[in-house]
Amino acid sequence: MQHSLRHSQLIAFDNAAAGHDGILSDQSGNLFIKPCKTAEIDFYQTVTPDSELSPYIPTLTGILTLSANSNPAQAASDILAASNIDSSGINPVDASDLVTSHQIWTPSNGGKITTDCAIALVNATAGFKKPNVLDVKLGARLWADDAPLAKRAKLEKSAEETTSKPLGFRIAGMKTWQGESRSDTGGPAASCYRTYDKNYGRWLTVDTVRQGFEEFFFVENAGVTLSLARKVIARVLVVLRGLQDVLEKCECRMYSASLLFVYEGDGKALQQAFEQEDRCDALSEPIEVNGIQHAQHGSDEDDDDDDNDHDDEDDDGDDSDTPFEILEVKLIDFAHASWTPGQGPDENLLHGVRNVIKILNELCG
Repeated sequence: MQHSLRHSQLIAFDNAAAGHDGILSDQSGNLFIKPCKTAEIDFYQTVTPDSELSPYIPTLTGILTLSANSNPAQAASDILAASNIDSSGINPVDASDLVTSHQIWTPSNGGKITTDCAIALVNATAGFKKPNVLDVKLGARLWADDAPLAKRAKLEKSAEETTSKPLGFRIAGMKTWQGESRSDTGGPAASCYRTYDKNYGRWLTVDTVRQGFEEFFFVENAGVTLSLARKVIARVLVVLRGLQDVLEKCECRMYSASLLFVYEGDGKALQQAFEQEDRCDALSEPIEVNGIQHAQHGSDEDDDDDDNDHDDEDDDGDDSDTPFEILEVKLIDFAHASWTPGQGPDENLLHGVRNVIKILNELCG
């Protein structure tokens, strides 16, 4: 059974760390609706559920057709989403704003892209209390074979001036939960995220890029202690090594794809999630990461330390039946992705993945 998600059920998406403007969601927060070109739709549709790559990319739930000539109230009426996605909409966003006229290539600088299509994906940040989000753009070469010369030159310059060229990746953006800070005037506590835009990653060098990952994973103000952070990184490495293995067998090219990292940024909720996992482990249940089951292993440190200070007060519903989220790691952005039989794996992409793994290994040490 399927149902339509209409214009009145779309709201602005506020958990993006990087990328173009115009991202939408449904009111439940379960869907991530991204304007895109047909090439990205085509790529998603070639990845079948039983593909080895499938667990490492977002799940496609539907396709949205936008028309500049349509009634805005009907602009989002063509999306089909699986019936288990709960969508009750308020605060509509004018979907016709996502459409602009076709023109000669000019840099978008993160603005809305020229398209009349969008894809609906399962939202990787759903299910987290305070998601921390990091976007890492992969590849020393960022342009596809069909890119105009002006675009090639711009992206080559960008790669040369950042860590993209030497390391095969750069930090494109991130946001981290900073916890609640007490007002100097004695008023109520202020809650905030810290946002790092694309310029932050462009200033990082081969020698300093590790600091970017430290900023993302080590957020003690929000209760994410060193011990908790290393547990999260160890889990991220499980996923990245699995992705590396899959990509080494795939014959494809993905230019300007990204790694999306999401983990629970509220230290108390993160601690509770690991405690619930420990209870599952006691029942010999395997860990599930990115939809793949893994046995418990190594590297996680003993929990009998400061992390247990988060135990009894204000538990926020520590219910063993509640599915607590720890992290998601996904390969995203396939506007310039294609299958290339006979050409071997995408070493341009893998170069970045391997260097991210190397840096995270160092942080875990």
